[in-house]
Amino acid sequence: MMIKRLYQFLFSIYGVMVMGQEQIQHLNGIVENDATGFPMESVHVLNLNMVEGTTTDKKGNFEIRAQVNDTLYFSYLGYKSLKVAVTQDMIKFGNSKFQITQLAYALEEIILRPYQLTGYLDIDVRNVPINSAGRYRIPGLPNAGYEGGNRNPNAISKTFAALFNPADFLHNLFGKKGAQMKKLKKMRESDELKNLLASKFDREIITQLLNLDRLDLDEILRNCNYSDTFIKESNDLQILEAISGCYEEYRVLQM
Repeated sequence: MMIKRLYQFLFSIYGVMVMGQEQIQHLNGIVENDATGFPMESVHVLNLNMVEGTTTDKKGNFEIRAQVNDTLYFSYLGYKSLKVAVTQDMIKFGNSKFQITQLAYALEEIILRPYQLTGYLDIDVRNVPINSAGRYRIPGLPNAGYEGGNRNPNAISKTFAALFNPADFLHNLFGKKGAQMKKLKKMRESDELKNLLASKFDREIITQLLNLDRLDLDEILRNCNYSDTFIKESNDLQILEAISGCYEEYRVLQM
């Protein structure tokens, strides 16, 4: 009887180990052009749940860790992004085909000289607008500081109010989305993801990974006292670093 129970116990442990190994596996697939059916090279493939990424090879092939119900995100410049939920068949059979569609752009007039230059340096320098955003630092916190929309001394009070007021937007959002915000660290550790974000300005990947809409993303940055110029002109990697810094300071103040 004791031997039988021992076998049952060992078998149950083995079953748990096998199930754990089966849950997270590698998914193989091919990315193609929707119109031509040709394989596409260098398409970014991200697992939004695991915060892991890879790119397709010359034949459009990729391999990425995934489990059932994870969300894969496909991104390529000039093409519509694609989100797909992982199914058991995708993992079991492999070589699933994913097709992305090229975007149609309407070319608009491009102004190469937004400022009228006279050719006289002393005059032209005065005509070019200057970004007057200042930065403020809270002693004892790890971040280099906040960028303010102006150099008004009262700007720093907005930063403190945003971080200390329990009813504040940041407190509510960071508090409710703790699980998503914890992804920030993994996002910053992924070279694949950072390289992708450095070339993008649409905020799409950040909003998908953090499960935020664009308005909430911009509001986070404003409440962290970043200027509208920074919000509009920074690439997605800079935005990621800004949000990460703000969240880390929020965590320090909650201790």
